[in-house]
Formats: sequence, structure tokens, C-alpha cells
Amino acid sequence: MGLIENEFVKFMEKFDEHPFEMIIDGNKHMIGEGEPTFSIKVNKVPSVVDMLTSTSITLGEAYMDGDIEIEGDLYKALNMFLGQMGKFSTDQNKLKKLIFTSLSKKNQQKEVSSHYDIGNDFYSLWLDETMSYSCGYFKNEDDTLYQAQVNKVHHLLDKMHLKEGMTILDIGCGWGFLLIEAAKKYKVKGLGITLSHEQKAKFEERIKAEGLEDYLEVELMDYRDLPKTKRTFDSIVSVGMLEHVGRGNYAEYLQCAKSVLAPGGIFVLHFISSLKEYPGDAWIKKYIFPGGVIPSLREIISDASDLRLYTLDVESLRRHYNKTLLCWNKNFQAHRDEVVKMFDEKFARMWELYLCSCAATFWNGVIDLHQIIFTNDVNNDLPMIRWY
Repeated sequence: MGLIENEFVKFMEKFDEHPFEMIIDGNKHMIGEGEPTFSIKVNKVPSVVDMLTSTSITLGEAYMDGDIEIEGDLYKALNMFLGQMGKFSTDQNKLKKLIFTSLSKKNQQKEVSSHYDIGNDFYSLWLDETMSYSCGYFKNEDDTLYQAQVNKVHHLLDKMHLKEGMTILDIGCGWGFLLIEAAKKYKVKGLGITLSHEQKAKFEERIKAEGLEDYLEVELMDYRDLPKTKRTFDSIVSVGMLEHVGRGNYAEYLQCAKSVLAPGGIFVLHFISSLKEYPGDAWIKKYIFPGGVIPSLREIISDASDLRLYTLDVESLRRHYNKTLLCWNKNFQAHRDEVVKMFDEKFARMWELYLCSCAATFWNGVIDLHQIIFTNDVNNDLPMIRWY
């Protein structure tokens, strides 16, 4: 066994909570004790120096390039492996520019576009008909992905306590399904804001197709520009957008929302959370969500309290997001050949790694999904018992 191979095997031996097998040049190496739960074929041995700089980037790129192959189910293997992410190495000094990016409007616009503007045609291949790119809500075990996304939207709308004639703001509105459902069910007027040109264009198409021009509008807008609008909304919702705000900007984000929320108004915040304040995964930042940071639940609750945003309810949908991601991956695999034609094999391997690794980290509790109901100062007019 060569020196590079030997060093790599030694590095991997610490990930021994679930036994697995590595095959390198025909040599089999057992990690952990017992029957292997999965098998890795190493076609090109990664550098341990690179592994120490970023275990995540090095292994992620090795998978993308085909230097590492998983024999069997990718999700199952990652589910066994990624519960040990605390053992990963990350040299934050070497990766400072990648991990700690600018929080400026210009840079965050660029970061958001790099992910969401790669093509509506691409996203429509593996999302459901609602074009919802966030955690679904599986009320029943056999709910389809479409039904789970419809459930999620109405679960959020129920939490907002909407009534006909009210106004609603969606910060980071995506392709607009939530606001469309709100307008149709409650006859409320809504504004959606996004930084994605592709999402705005698709949302505008949907508004016209549904005949909702008198109810809905969508604008390209940074949340920091909301106070300048001088508008006030009865309710605010934000789904899967807080992850793009960046640590250091949470208080400003909440303050901007509060500035356009009517006194006593409800703000429902749906976001991926973490137990502690981590800077984020280097591979995800490099290839999937540049600048993305997952806030902890406690820092959001703390910042909100300082602003007199009262916390009425906190709900975890962690396992719902695991199932959502597995549904997305199933759809993705069904259209994988089309994705390869759109982009290339490396992109397809990158995207399936993203979907399966995120599903695994939710299952292992590395990350969570929370929905919080806030009110703008005290609201004593809401029902005393849970209304949703």
C-alpha cells in the first residue's frame, strides 16, 4: 500500500461509527467493526492535505469527478456517514473568502442568482407542479410531493390568520405559489419580493394565467429596501429565504420586516436552522449556495425579542424536509439524462450529492426546519387557543 493510500485510509478510520468498506486498487479496507453498511470505490486517492483543508470540499469534488463512487444507494451511505460531520476538518483561514463572503446587496444578489437563475426548465424537471422549492408538509404518510407542498402552503396561510381584504408580503417569494393560493382562498392582496429574475418572470406568468393581476404583484427587491417603500402589511411570510441573509444581518432583516408590518400583525418565518452557530459547510458554499449560512433557532428568537417581535409558536418540520429531499431526488433521478444534456455529468453528480447529503443531514439532526409565528408587539385579539 502506497504512502498516499495509507495516509488516506488512516484519515478515514475516524469515521467508524457505522462500518463501511473502501476499495482502493483492488485492496479492501474495513472502517469500523462489523458488517459494512456501504462500500466506497476510490478510483483516485484524495490528498490528505486537501482533506485537512476541507474534508467536505475534497470528498465532494472527488464524488463529482468520479474519483469516488458509492456502490449502492447514495443516500443510505451518506446517512451513515454524515452524522459524523463534527469530525470533518475545515481550515477557516485558508477558506476565509469562501466561508465568510460579503453581506452587501450587490454580492448577495449575485449569490442568489447563481443558484436560482440556472433555469426554470431545470427546476421544473424535479420540483412538483407548484414549483415549491422548500420543505413540504406530509400530513399523511402516503401524501405525494405535490400534496405535501399544498399542505405546507395552507399550513403557513392558516398560521397567518388571514381574512378577506387583508394585505400580505412574501419575502423571498420564489415562483409565487403561496401568494397565488392566498389570493384565491382568502381574496387578500399580496406583494412578493425576490432577487431572482427567473422566479420573477415565472411568477408574473402565473399571476396572468390565474387572472390575479388585481390581487398580486412581484418585484425584484432586497429586503433591506422594504422600509423605503413606506408600505404596511397585515401579515408577512418568508419561506426558505433567511438562509441567504447571513450571520450579522439577522437583526436588520427582522427590523426591516417589522418596519412594514402592521401593529399586532403576524409574521411567519420558515427557515432551515441549526443547533449552534456554525459558519456553514464549505462544499455547499462553493457549489450550491454561495454565501449561505444556516441560523440557529436561539439567535433568531433572541434578535426577535430585542425588537419586540413576540414569539407565539415554534414548530419543527425536520423529518418533513428529509422526505421532501428524497422525493426531489427521486424526481431528479427520473430526469437525470435530461439534466446531463442541459449541463454535464459532473453537474448531475453534484446535484444528486446536494439533495442526498441534505436529506441525510436533516435525518441526523445536523440541521432542522423551523416555522416561527411572531406578532409585531403584543396582539391580544388573536384566539387564546391554537387556531391552525
